[in-house]
Amino acid sequence: MKKKMIIFGIVIVILFAGLYFVIDYKNDQAMENNPYGKDDLHQATIDQLDSPYYGNQILPDELNKKVNSGEGLFVYFYSPTCPHCKKTTPMLAPLAKDMNVDMKKLNLIEFPEMAPKYMIRSTPTLVYFKNGKEVDRVNGAQSKELFTSFFNEYKDSGD
Repeated sequence: MKKKMIIFGIVIVILFAGLYFVIDYKNDQAMENNPYGKDDLHQATIDQLDSPYYGNQILPDELNKKVNSGEGLFVYFYSPTCPHCKKTTPMLAPLAKDMNVDMKKLNLIEFPEMAPKYMIRSTPTLVYFKNGKEVDRVNGAQSKELFTSFFNEYKDSGD
């Protein structure tokens, strides 16, 4: 009986080790060419790397540079673990694309220091910047109509 328990224990350890290596390999594959410029990503971010909804990422330095340049800029601040973002992003990303709006996305779970810098208190938050400052924002999971109106109001304001 004791031998069977030891063998059972060894089999369990081998299964868990195998599972760990499979997950680690899968994550390593997903991390190739990731747009975040860092090697240590939150698992929720890794899970979204292949999704077309989470492309067009902007990194903090590029965001700061673009805001300071004065050009018009839409930035969608989100978190991969936010339930409201998970609901909003699959609607908002295609809407921006269909409306020919270059909506940059900033992942706050990877760059939490950007939330206080841009006064982001909740996610999702869509902000329009122009002339180096915030012009307007939409907070929370809102309707497609509201986001459409927001894009229409600012998208042709002379980038």
